[in-house]
Amino acid sequence: MLKLVMGALAALAIPLSAAAQVPPFPASFETRDIETNGATIHVRVGGQGPAVVLLHGYGETGDMWAPMAGELARDHTVVVPDLRGLGLSSKPEAGYDKKTQANDVAGVLDALHIDSADFVTHDIGNMVGYAFAVQHPERTTRFVLIDAPLPGIGPWEEVLKNPLLWHFRFGGADMERLVAGRERIYLDRFWNEFSATPAAFTEASREHYAGLYALPGAMHAGFSQFAAFDQDAADNLAFLADKGKLTMPVLAIGGEKSFGPMMATVMRFAASNVSEGIIPGSGHWIMEENPAATVAMVRGFLDASN
Repeated sequence: MLKLVMGALAALAIPLSAAAQVPPFPASFETRDIETNGATIHVRVGGQGPAVVLLHGYGETGDMWAPMAGELARDHTVVVPDLRGLGLSSKPEAGYDKKTQANDVAGVLDALHIDSADFVTHDIGNMVGYAFAVQHPERTTRFVLIDAPLPGIGPWEEVLKNPLLWHFRFGGADMERLVAGRERIYLDRFWNEFSATPAAFTEASREHYAGLYALPGAMHAGFSQFAAFDQDAADNLAFLADKGKLTMPVLAIGGEKSFGPMMATVMRFAASNVSEGIIPGSGHWIMEENPAATVAMVRGFLDASN
């Protein structure tokens, strides 16, 4: 009987392993590790045509963008980094303010010989993308920001009062010890509470990302992303005072059950040419909860802005 059970488990091993994967990038995409600005940034690159950069946020990695990347690669060169400290990028001790990470992105584009690009960003990726766009407007042709505020911009202080966002102030060595070996428990809270339908964030995706966030240094880097928010807020206010509002076309997208129209409200404090979009039936995790609508909305904006 034991042999029969073991044989059955062995027969199931391959399909179970295959199931525990996020949607893959097209086979035509290549991966590169680019050393820049004191970090090594893991990047996926594919397609041909005008460049578009996809920046992920906390709780995921660049892997979240696979369906978007596959669609845009039909007529764009698609660049998908893992932010410093997350995914398969290196995990330096410091440098998690978004101005520094924007310099990471600039270094990636320089290494790829890309002068300018559209940007599509989510969550903390919004903050890195904004720091890039405000410092390099000549390199940012169009900008899509999805479902997260910008530190220091517009109603930031009111956003900070939301009890769901307690993790913005959660960090440090004791907190790292508390979550060590319990990364899945910590991350499930984000995936569940910030979803319209938690089951839409699949078990395969949860296993995948929890494994990446359990890598040495990854949780320290994640906490450091949040710990930098006070510096990010100061930097953003200085950018706004010195450089004024962004002038490139901006699409501010919110999940219907998350930021919704608030995304456009936030961005009108920081940009002068803002369109609004809402992803129906979705919470924060737009590429998990309604990828088809998200891809279609982004594609429509990038095409219409040509």
